[in-house]
Amino acid sequence: MADDQSPNKRLVRLFYDEMWNKADKARIAEIFHDDFTFRGSLGPVLVGHRQFASYVDDVVRALPDFRCDIEEMTEEAGRVVAKMRFGGTNLGPMFGRPPTGRPVAWAGSAHFHFRIGLADDLWVLGDIHGLLAQLDGGADKFT
Repeated sequence: MADDQSPNKRLVRLFYDEMWNKADKARIAEIFHDDFTFRGSLGPVLVGHRQFASYVDDVVRALPDFRCDIEEMTEEAGRVVAKMRFGGTNLGPMFGRPPTGRPVAWAGSAHFHFRIGLADDLWVLGDIHGLLAQLDGGADKFT
């Protein structure tokens, strides 16, 4: 079990604290290999910095104050898994639905694989059904 200050965990914190929470796409190259693969609940499989940066733009258009909070992390053998909470105010179209103007939040997990000091694969799995229910006006946000 690696400590909370391992190089890989620091990159995961950088990814969420700086890249996502501040929409600082310049951080992508500091965290990922050029040809990294991203698979996420909110969209298709993406490869490389450019495709991922475009995805960040799409998410930020839908949720301008998008926020990611790490609740816990574990690391083993070049892999870091983080229990996550995601959220923001829905001010742009999302999943083909018009903006609601309301806050949304959902739980998820992020699974990073590291190779030679940078991440080369990331899977983010989130409660999309809960998010869709919120966008459709059904459920309250995740608490």
